[in-house]
Amino acid sequence: MARPKEFDPDHVLDAAMNAFWSRGYAATSAQNLVDSTGLGRGSLYNAFSSKHRLFQEALTRYGEERTARQEALLEGPGTVRERIRELLMTVVEEESRTDDPDDPGPRGCLAVNAAVELAGLDAEITAQVRRIFERMAEALRAALARAQRDGEIDPGRDPQALALFVLNSMYGLRVLGKTADRRALAGIVDTTLSVL
Repeated sequence: MARPKEFDPDHVLDAAMNAFWSRGYAATSAQNLVDSTGLGRGSLYNAFSSKHRLFQEALTRYGEERTARQEALLEGPGTVRERIRELLMTVVEEESRTDDPDDPGPRGCLAVNAAVELAGLDAEITAQVRRIFERMAEALRAALARAQRDGEIDPGRDPQALALFVLNSMYGLRVLGKTADRRALAGIVDTTLSVL
């Protein structure tokens, strides 16, 4: 009896994540997942049990990778205002990139896309997206509190409220980036920073 072919779970999750990210949860078919991962349907379902479970794992992977990268950016050198500008401008650059023929175009944020598509309909995905958003909000809150201690931002402002404002701007850039041009998105960054 032949042993089942081994597969790289990281590769499969990355491929599935990209399929869901490009099409959305509902529009990603089992065949799309087979084509993107290179696994047969049986192998996919044996490994992940369902499309829903695969989506949960792909969303977890996305949240871990993206949030860790954003946290590192916020903790980098320079002022917090400079760090937030770089964070937001990274979003602008990603959403207005048109020079890659293999890039399907602006995809937004997988967590935001999941919230728009499934929040209120799927309690597990809603909770998962909430955790991603809360982790990013906490990273922003900590950065803004540091900026207040350093005298960069008015210490009388509520760092949690400011963090949620910046988070809203960041995720709004992801949504608007699907249709707005780079100049409009960069203007939002300037306006966001003017509020801090």
